[in-house]
Amino acid sequence: MSKARLSTIAEAAETLSVSTRTIRRYIAAGRFTAYRVGPRLIRVDLSELDTALRRMGA
Repeated sequence: MSKARLSTIAEAAETLSVSTRTIRRYIAAGRFTAYRVGPRLIRVDLSELDTALRRMGA
């Protein structure tokens, strides 16, 4: 099992050039899996962000 590369919601939003609100909507919709670390911290797996970036056809 590979180790998850976790980032904050803000870092995930910056990676995808979207708002933090968009990342939270994606999490609520099930597009990304979020992990709660402690009572308030939420992290997103960067490998899921990589798969979200798909190449568009010509």
